[in-house]
Order: sequence, then C-alpha cells, then structure tokens
Amino acid sequence: MRIMCLNGWGGKLHESLIAYVSDASPDVLCLQEVVHTPSTTEAWLEYRDGDHVLPQRANFFRDVAKALPNHAATFCPAAQGVLWDGAEAVPSQWGLATFVRGSFPVIGQIQAFVHKDFSPDGYGDHPRSRNAHAVRIHDYEKGRTVAIVHTHGLRDVAAGKADTPARIEQARRLADIATRIAEDGDRLVVCGDLNVEPESETFRILGDIGLTDLVTTRGFAGTRTAQYPKPGRFADYMLVDQMAEPVSFEVVRNPVVSDHCPLLLEI
Repeated sequence: MRIMCLNGWGGKLHESLIAYVSDASPDVLCLQEVVHTPSTTEAWLEYRDGDHVLPQRANFFRDVAKALPNHAATFCPAAQGVLWDGAEAVPSQWGLATFVRGSFPVIGQIQAFVHKDFSPDGYGDHPRSRNAHAVRIHDYEKGRTVAIVHTHGLRDVAAGKADTPARIEQARRLADIATRIAEDGDRLVVCGDLNVEPESETFRILGDIGLTDLVTTRGFAGTRTAQYPKPGRFADYMLVDQMAEPVSFEVVRNPVVSDHCPLLLEI
C-alpha cells in the first residue's frame, strides 16, 4: 500500500501537481490546503489576507478527484471564507481531502477538529480552525486493516512553529483521534503538515501512543521546496507504529508541485 501526504498549497502549481498525482497514483492521498468552491465556474480565484495574496485553484478538490478517477474522494471543510474574482467576493470552503483507491474499502472514519471548530462565517483570526480526517481501510491483498490520520496543524503568526498551549492541545486531540480510529492489530499511520519543529512536544505525545516519525529519524533535511523562501525547512511529517513496517519512505524533491514536498510511504 502506497500512502502520500501533501500540502497542496491551494493548487497554486496546478499543472505540475495534477500531472504528478495522476502519474504517482498512490493508494491513499492525504491532501491539505484544499479549496472547494462549487458555486463558481472560474478556474482561479485569489486569496487575500493583508499583504499575503495567493492564487487559488477554485475547485482544487474537484481537479484532484478527476486526476484520481478510481479513488473515493472525501472533502473535510475547516472553514468557509471568501476568495476573490477581481472585485467580487466568492464564498469558498477550505480544508482537507482524502482519496482512497476503490479497491480498499473504507470501513471506518472520523472527521473532527484539532483546533477550534468549523468556522462558517469567514476564515477567522489566526490561529484558525484546523481539522483532521481519519480513515480505516481494509487491504484484501495483505489481509489486514490500516488506519490513516492526517491533519493540517494550526498556523500561529506570533509564535511561528514554536510550541504553544494550543499546539500541545492540538497534538493531544490528534493522538485521541488516532487511538479511536485504530483497533487492535491495525497498522497506524499519522501524517500531515503539522506546522511544528522536529523538537516539538508533539512528537512525545504521539510517541506515547507508539508512533515514530520517519522524516526526522531517517535523516531528511526538511520538507519544504524552493518555493518557500523563509527559514525553517520542516513542516510535514509521517509517523508510523511498529505494525506498519515501512517498505520505503521518501521526501519527494522532484517534481516541485507545492511549497511542500510530497511524503511517500509504502507499507
């Protein structure tokens, strides 16, 4: 089973991302920073937050679902805010998406929040709402069940990626979701753009439920691409329990499909 985790950056590098995802065709794709605007026919909209302006693929979720036609697609909104089509404000949802190949039946799910709750009337002040999605899937070929959880950790403008009480609580909620979705004998994988440094208390909390991070323990120098100009090269992590038995794990440097590198695990 091949599991990919990727912060898609709202589809900014749309053509290269869609081509890569289609070609790689992982059995499970855990995608963060997903835009879903079914009310518009525009291909692109614009995100505006003060000086931070970013083109967004208006129906990024739909685009990736089309690139993976044999996968069951689930969108998990964290908030509904406004993107812009010139001077026109367009309501748009933002969150996570999970894509599971149809030959792996989904036999359990949890959709929950690790920070705040669903924000229906705007993205809100930073640090904004953050959710997680967990799936429990059956692998017929191997005769086993795998639980996979992913999230997009909160962004804190003032604290950067340093630990805060909110981030500690976020880690505890994530650990709780993981322990609730995984049953005895399951392989467990937890991944996402956690928005923390490698020395974060997050990893102790997740370690307490038997998880080990593959990015930092296998010597990778970071998970950000050249599209990210700021210091701090770590954001994305992939953790597994002892049952998961990785066959291979890669922080994918090429092609560049986002300001984050895809993480690709085979178990």
